[in-house]
Amino acid sequence: MYRLVIFDLDGTLLNTIGDLAAAGNHTLEVMGFPQHPEDRYRHFVGNGIPKLIERMLPEGHGQAVEKEAYEIFMEYYSAHKCDRTKPYPGIPELIRKLRERGVRCAANSNKAHEFSQELIKLSFGDEFDDVIGFGVGFPAKPDPGAALELIRRAGVKPSEALYVGDSNVDIQTGHNAGIDVCGAVWGFRGYDELAAMKPTYLAMDAAELEKIILG
Repeated sequence: MYRLVIFDLDGTLLNTIGDLAAAGNHTLEVMGFPQHPEDRYRHFVGNGIPKLIERMLPEGHGQAVEKEAYEIFMEYYSAHKCDRTKPYPGIPELIRKLRERGVRCAANSNKAHEFSQELIKLSFGDEFDDVIGFGVGFPAKPDPGAALELIRRAGVKPSEALYVGDSNVDIQTGHNAGIDVCGAVWGFRGYDELAAMKPTYLAMDAAELEKIILG
């Protein structure tokens, strides 16, 4: 049984794609650019909002356009980040069961730290022991710095920690931290991308993840 589980946020704990796509398409509309189907945003996310904006903008844009887009996006997303966002099926129940069994739960995201904390609080109350988002002194994933700090704070050995995420960035983060990794197949990227990264495990849903964690 693992003593600490570090979860990615977007696409692993929470289905945030609707609100991210809405903010992206609002930004594109305001700036007079073509919008994208919601499903395409699944391939834009994973490396933080600045990278999402870079990917959604038309090719050949400059830094000034990116800066303007970022400001429009953040203003809209700040007000609408919880309109459609919700936990994936079985995740709230899994978190509660892990807590009952004494397993510590943490979240690590490339989303801004303030947003990460707020979404965790709104979705899971006080069930999480720790959260590290982007912008509080650690490089973005797949750098393992934040994951290693979460392990240190939890007071567990790396061999007692499991990283869970839905993208190649998450799997690489776990590999870089030297800990076991589980691919969340229910998230934004799917089985093939995750399997190619050779995670320790692949879980199709929360029930499979529970068996992996608790043994």
